Amino acid sequence: MADTPRIPPAIKPTGMMDAFSSPWNAPLYPRFPFDFRNVTIMTVFWRTTEEAIAEILPPPLRPTVPLVAAQIYAMPDVDGVGRVHECNVMVAAALGDPATVSGGYSTLLVLDSDGGVAHGREVHGQPKKLGSPSIEVNGDLVVARAARNGIDILTATMPYKQQPSSLEAMRAYFDFAENLNYKILPNIDGTAAVRQITARRLKGITVHECWSGPATVELRPNAQAPIWRLAVVEPLAGFFWRADFTLEPGRVVHDYLKEAR
Repeated sequence: MADTPRIPPAIKPTGMMDAFSSPWNAPLYPRFPFDFRNVTIMTVFWRTTEEAIAEILPPPLRPTVPLVAAQIYAMPDVDGVGRVHECNVMVAAALGDPATVSGGYSTLLVLDSDGGVAHGREVHGQPKKLGSPSIEVNGDLVVARAARNGIDILTATMPYKQQPSSLEAMRAYFDFAENLNYKILPNIDGTAAVRQITARRLKGITVHECWSGPATVELRPNAQAPIWRLAVVEPLAGFFWRADFTLEPGRVVHDYLKEAR
């Protein structure tokens, strides 16, 4: 009698106590690290007022220069999440004087992925909300938009691939690859569970192409997405680039609850 072929065991969900996100038997987002492949990005920088930045920074973070960066991503292939569009609006900030860490503090992110929203809020403490970012090439113009509640809260434009550039040229404005966030998580009884400043850095950035040019930035008021408070005093530059990168675990750089003890 012929041997009965052995059937491989079924792949089962992660155990409840080993789960990284909920629901534990069908997690909404993956563990670190996870990769982003062939991401198209438009980055625009503009000058705002020192008062506007100081208003939104949680102490002990402090403003460094009165600059804002908006990063609009079209991400076609993200581990565990799929296809995502996102807009991250950051201001230049630092912790400590002299700075122990500096980079871009996220004031608001809008994106079209429920897993991305949950991961950003629950793990990093990023202020993420559902929205509809997009990047398109319209003739000789790159147009990036971020919409929330049916309102285009940000519209940015720049010429299409006129001037070759680099990641270093973008970082000359401020180091946006180091992302700072104010993480807030309450206990079920309403008391504070987590109050932290977190930091995370994109790793393994491989830039396939990068272009720069003059930019325009238009902000529209929305009470649920108040980036319009970071008024455009002067648009500075736009960058249109394509890259791969990896998201790895970050770190806690300030813990309010421990400081209060």
